[in-house]
Amino acid sequence: MNDMRTRQQTVRDLYAAYLEDRKDIVGAMLTEDFSFSSPRDDHIDRAAYFERCWPKQPLFRRIDIEFLAIDGNEAAVRYRAEKLDGASFGNMESLRFRGGKIASVEVYFGRDL
Repeated sequence: MNDMRTRQQTVRDLYAAYLEDRKDIVGAMLTEDFSFSSPRDDHIDRAAYFERCWPKQPLFRRIDIEFLAIDGNEAAVRYRAEKLDGASFGNMESLRFRGGKIASVEVYFGRDL
């Protein structure tokens, strides 16, 4: 499988693992020096990401990828997420790869839907 298809699958697997509450799978996808940024978090490290951004209990009913583009070591993803309480929202994310792992994620919050 070429790099682009492999990265596309990695991105899809990331969201599937998040939905399935599989922190172990996500941990294996990230580099040791992984960083995460969003309007709420500025370049937090891997440990802080799992502490702040990983739900303590299942939160989502579904996450649908609406757009996914790969360009070299970067991916752009637009998705719609539906929470268990019925609320939904859309976000964009920029992911950067190093080798076969995700080195960083930047989240751009969308609106509630």
